Amino acid sequence: MEKIVPVSRRDLIRRLSLLGFHGPYPGGRHEFLLRNNRRLIFPNPHRGDISVDLLIRLLKQANVSRDEWETTT
Repeated sequence: MEKIVPVSRRDLIRRLSLLGFHGPYPGGRHEFLLRNNRRLIFPNPHRGDISVDLLIRLLKQANVSRDEWETTT
């Protein structure tokens, strides 16, 4: 199993779209992505890559397993 590494916001959106998410759509304070009945609150654009800690929290919220994430490279 590969180690999870930081990713760019663009790469995160691309990989989540490969997993069936649509968006990002504008929300109140943050954008969100949708897949079926699941709404994933998405971080606002920021300068650096999305950290491993934030990435793991987003994947848990999205109900995406580590195996699913690794197959979307």
